[in-house]
Amino acid sequence: MRYVYGITSALLMGGTALALVTQSPVIAQVAQNEKSEIAKAVPRAGAPESFADLVEQLQPAVVNISTKQEVTLGVRIDPFAGTREPVTQEQQGGGSGFLISDDGYIVTNNHVVTGGPRAEAVNQVTVTLTNGKEYKARIIGRDAASDLALLKIDATGLPFVKFGDSAKARVGDWVVAIGNPLGLGSTVTAGIISAVQRNLGGGGAYDRYIQTDTAINRGNSGGPLFDLHGNVVGINNMLISPVGANIGVNFAIPADAAIPVINALKSGEKIQRGYLGIGIAPVDEDMAAALGLPKDRGERVGRIEEGQAAEKAGLKRGDVVTKVDGKDVTPSQTLSYIVSNTKPGTRIPLEIIRDGKTMTLYAVVGTRPPEEQLAGTTFDPEDDQAMPEDPKGAADTAIQNQLGLSVQPLTADIARAVGVDPATKGVVVGAVSASSDAGRKGLRRGDVIVSAGTNRTPVTTADALSKAVAAAKAAGREAVLVEVLRRGGPSADVALRIKP
Repeated sequence: MRYVYGITSALLMGGTALALVTQSPVIAQVAQNEKSEIAKAVPRAGAPESFADLVEQLQPAVVNISTKQEVTLGVRIDPFAGTREPVTQEQQGGGSGFLISDDGYIVTNNHVVTGGPRAEAVNQVTVTLTNGKEYKARIIGRDAASDLALLKIDATGLPFVKFGDSAKARVGDWVVAIGNPLGLGSTVTAGIISAVQRNLGGGGAYDRYIQTDTAINRGNSGGPLFDLHGNVVGINNMLISPVGANIGVNFAIPADAAIPVINALKSGEKIQRGYLGIGIAPVDEDMAAALGLPKDRGERVGRIEEGQAAEKAGLKRGDVVTKVDGKDVTPSQTLSYIVSNTKPGTRIPLEIIRDGKTMTLYAVVGTRPPEEQLAGTTFDPEDDQAMPEDPKGAADTAIQNQLGLSVQPLTADIARAVGVDPATKGVVVGAVSASSDAGRKGLRRGDVIVSAGTNRTPVTTADALSKAVAAAKAAGREAVLVEVLRRGGPSADVALRIKP
């Protein structure tokens, strides 16, 4: 530090000497921290004298949430009886939440009430108030995309808090967090807002957070972040830390993003998000140079989904979208973020660059499909994918154990990806164990199983294939016949040996 200060002093002295020699006019400047506005901004030094009065009013509306769930760890085989039974274990978890009405509605994070390998809702939720009263809670609704959930307890006359306007939050504002970190009930911490609308690079409608240095740890998830007027400006959500504990880089879901989701969950409405139906990639420095664009401006279209809004608007592969609905597309304001936050059915202009020319197209925003359907649009048959460690259900477990492969329903998008007719019905192979009979006989990821059994029963789900295997075993057969379809060829019958 002495070295830095020394150089700085030398530079300042050198600059002064130059000014004296050249006799340049000196314009008087006032340092930022000497301006008269400072006195108005900080009427007294630093933080409030105490947060105690504020916390006393707010604390009763913040609750502790504890959860329990039965999770299947595997399958136990009885070699004498020839039976299988699932091995389960009770897992416990929890976090924080806050009451938003006197009749028991509670806001928290979705991940607080989610568990297991398939992110299903937990079996049991218990809410504890600051006065020690416990209530069994119902999950009214969950939204994985925003990581929000709404609970309900059967009680009235409860203390509650209201949301504030997070759009008015400013960097440097004081904020207070109340929650249950590390199992320590009703803990209060304070800090300042480090950034607003922080983009963490996840894309989608909700990749914008309030960043704060307020101490947040495991267990604070779902708890409120208050401004000094007692309004909820954020819902504590995550932290970034190399050690797994607070280092002052914490994030909260802005209230303005949460309110529409919570209202929809409360009224039982389906949460709709905008969708164009394209695959996109950022324009990096080299791509920008090749296209003659400024760096970090626009996103390039790599894939167009048939029948979706982008195709209807006339977008083509290779187009660079630079503006959406008048908003610049940048790394901090991505195309996905803008479109996801646009109401389906809205007609918006898209400014694009095609073959070096700027043009404007108009698209009517569609509705984003369910996440499981979207997963099909990115199915890559060339992916070297290992067998899943956590099968999605009893049928998946049985197929994996007995045939050495995993499958998933065949959608039209996956059918196109693997090169078969989009109208084909069946299941697509997601992974194959190299040591299995299926692996030795050449089955691979992307193969489509359309029927199974000697009577060629159509199979469109893992459960249907599992039943065909069970029927073959019940008939005393050691193998099951499956009809397999692969890109560029007719279907073929393959006999797969069933593991005992």
